[in-house]
Amino acid sequence: MTLEIALIFLIIATIVALFAFEIFPMDKIAFCIIGVLILLGLVTPEEGISGFSNAAVITILCLMIIAAALEQNGVISWMANALKRFKGWPIYFIVPAFMFITGSISAFISSTAVVIVFIKIITELSDKHDISKNKLLLPISFASILGGSCTLMGTSTNLIVNSIYFDRTGARFAFFEFSWLGTIFLTVSILLVTLLSKYLPTDSKNKLRKQYDLDSYLTTFELTPDSKLIGKKIKDTFFQDDGISVLKFSRNGSEDTYPAKQTILKERDRLLVSCNLENLLRLKSDEEIIVSPDGEGPGTYSHYEFKDRKTVKKDSNGNIILVEMMMMPGARFLGKTLNELKHSMLHDAVPLAIKKRKNLRFLRDRLFTDDLDLTHLKVGDRVLLEIDRDTIADFDLYDNVAILQQYEAPEISRSSKRNLTLLVLVGVIVLAASGILNILPSTILGCMALLLLNCITLENVYKKINWQILFLLAGMIPLGIAMHNTGTDDWLSEQLLNVMQGQRPVYSIGILFLATMLLSAFVSNNATAIIMAPLAISISAGMALPAKPFVLAVMFAANFSFFTPVGYQTNSLIYSMGIYRFRHFIVVGGAISLVLLILGTLLLGSMV
Repeated sequence: MTLEIALIFLIIATIVALFAFEIFPMDKIAFCIIGVLILLGLVTPEEGISGFSNAAVITILCLMIIAAALEQNGVISWMANALKRFKGWPIYFIVPAFMFITGSISAFISSTAVVIVFIKIITELSDKHDISKNKLLLPISFASILGGSCTLMGTSTNLIVNSIYFDRTGARFAFFEFSWLGTIFLTVSILLVTLLSKYLPTDSKNKLRKQYDLDSYLTTFELTPDSKLIGKKIKDTFFQDDGISVLKFSRNGSEDTYPAKQTILKERDRLLVSCNLENLLRLKSDEEIIVSPDGEGPGTYSHYEFKDRKTVKKDSNGNIILVEMMMMPGARFLGKTLNELKHSMLHDAVPLAIKKRKNLRFLRDRLFTDDLDLTHLKVGDRVLLEIDRDTIADFDLYDNVAILQQYEAPEISRSSKRNLTLLVLVGVIVLAASGILNILPSTILGCMALLLLNCITLENVYKKINWQILFLLAGMIPLGIAMHNTGTDDWLSEQLLNVMQGQRPVYSIGILFLATMLLSAFVSNNATAIIMAPLAISISAGMALPAKPFVLAVMFAANFSFFTPVGYQTNSLIYSMGIYRFRHFIVVGGAISLVLLILGTLLLGSMV
């Protein structure tokens, strides 16, 4: 062993420790790797920064842009909306159904984006339809990883391994070349997780909080004279969608606290509605509905409505933000309604809705009392305001109010943009899968189309891209180059070949699969793939065997460390929610990893 090889091992050991104990953020670690390798002369400066121009890194960046457009324009939510029909199914049917759908979508869309959307959907199903959230979140995380392993663009790990495979051998994987293996792994895992789901925790029930939780916005909607909802029954409109509840119905000054679903809507009807932020903004974007109309009776509209719809957004140059303002004791707005609040606030602040303070005591009275106007502000209540960012400082003039949150006003997805975004995704898949173009130019053309069609802006791209992953990849790729420059990969392959000498190829693949899986349990799957893929190619060459089965072993094993929550980003995301303990990953994830280790070894061994 030379001094340079010893330095490489020291660097790798340090990296593993830093990743495992999370001493520094991973992007900082990756950037320092570049500097250390260049300072020690293990790579040239050009090789040190080569990760930023690596084809796999650019491809991953393009896929992130496409995934951001899919989420922003509602494609993922639209594709997953059918899951709500499973609300009456037994859990042993729901788990495999959710896993299959999640895995199928993740084969073409970023697994992290899919899991984030499914967390929202499953939480809503749990709250409204008594579907067990705890029995579903961990399975859909596993399914997203397994589904991403079915295609070349499914995970960044696949792209990284394919890039190393091409650089070292001149060969590359086709889009669906290993899909049959990934499908087998996904199917077996779905069956196994379904059987093991009984070991997952059960949901803690709090019926009172679920039934009377006021953690949503209250506002009034009024139908405009040209609304397409006129003549329809309430039950046939989106006012009966999940996440939207009609609390009061008003027509010509007459109120109904318990509006019938058969009620036919007419012009100027008003509905006091409880809904989440997403639905509030979706309805607000509808030109046939006025949110929080002004005046005590129908037909009176103030300049705030028209400013809200036209002027504010046009004149503010995209500077509109949403602000939550909480009422403190002594606030001048206490007791006021949204209508009264409009005339009490400074020029450009447009009140949209009220979020009532949670209070489990006398909650039924707070919700359903005929003489109680829910839109009157009380201490602890919050008001959602739409305001120009430049005027936010004017709130300092108000006493006893607190600004709790500021965030960008999200763009409401349109069906036209959703369809265009979905069409672009299909085009990218067809170009890459058919072999007309490689995956890099296919994804670049897809991003170009999204930008030209205004399905996403570069401003949103800068905000939504996970730059940590890109820096991690760009920093780890030079480490693989340094291993090759110093002969570390050849030295390691020689040692492993000595261990595997005289063994059948299937045992060699099993050892490589196990080593990669163990390393990926403590280091990111991408970093593991960068370290192990060159070794797999060297080992196969030393044994005079085809490289493909060995490279595939690294590709799958790097993704299949389910027995810890730190090996893959979606597992870490689920673990951070506080529902699962480490033992759930050990028991359920460990069983899956063990079965996939054996199955993968046998299947890949048969390809030698």
